[in-house]
Amino acid sequence: MSAPDPAALASGHVPAAIASGHVLAVIVPAFDEASSIGGTLAALAAQSDTGFRLVVVDNASTDGTAGVVRRFAATAPFPVEVVTEPAPGAGTAADTGFRHAIATGATLLARTDADCRPAADWVATARAYITAGADMVCGRSVPRRDEHPTWAERVVFPAAVRLAAVYGRYRRAHRAAGYRTPYVLVHGHNLALTAQLYLRCGGTEREPLEAGSEDVTLLNRARRHTDRIVRAEDLVVEASLRRLRAWGPRRTLLWYWDRRWRPVSPTDVHVR
Repeated sequence: MSAPDPAALASGHVPAAIASGHVLAVIVPAFDEASSIGGTLAALAAQSDTGFRLVVVDNASTDGTAGVVRRFAATAPFPVEVVTEPAPGAGTAADTGFRHAIATGATLLARTDADCRPAADWVATARAYITAGADMVCGRSVPRRDEHPTWAERVVFPAAVRLAAVYGRYRRAHRAAGYRTPYVLVHGHNLALTAQLYLRCGGTEREPLEAGSEDVTLLNRARRHTDRIVRAEDLVVEASLRRLRAWGPRRTLLWYWDRRWRPVSPTDVHVR
């Protein structure tokens, strides 16, 4: 299948030959994740549904992340591509990956991150929601079991995040005219959407990680174009606790709340 015309992609039009194919691509932005991405790749290889293409976006890593992915690709149960994005930012890298996937034939898109562990039915669940009519699916985030979370990390902090999401639902900026569906809790490391919606809404914001929450921006852009956005508690990804443990609960919550706290140096936003 030939790649669609870039001008058509920019306009939000996806050719019918591609739109009818239902090709799913999983996008994984990665910056200096050589020590962690192996677990993400293993979790994806263990999916009950391996009928997808994996696009890892190497965001100018300096630690051999791309090499880990290329070695995995030799025996992976699905096609694997490594795309390079030199400009920093998870949103920038994700946008590069999404648009590359669409330009090469993907019509269904899912994203997780290189320090995460998707549940074994993650791809199957995402595909089921979208093929059933959802345009975007926002899944649930839980702590990684291999990081041995405490009771507070398993229960208290996630509850605080959910409480913040309730505030977000009633926040004036999230109830502005033009939104077609209510705000829901969204995690950039656990979402799926159609290629058509991604192109129509303008996609992920291309910005440094410290500049803003690209997942919330994507959600709000999507909310202006569709009312078929689902919060799916059964779409589960295990996320790393390293930021919470490095910064503490208060600073981490303020970080997620419009970056009301940021590390002094932009390089310190990348906790390892």
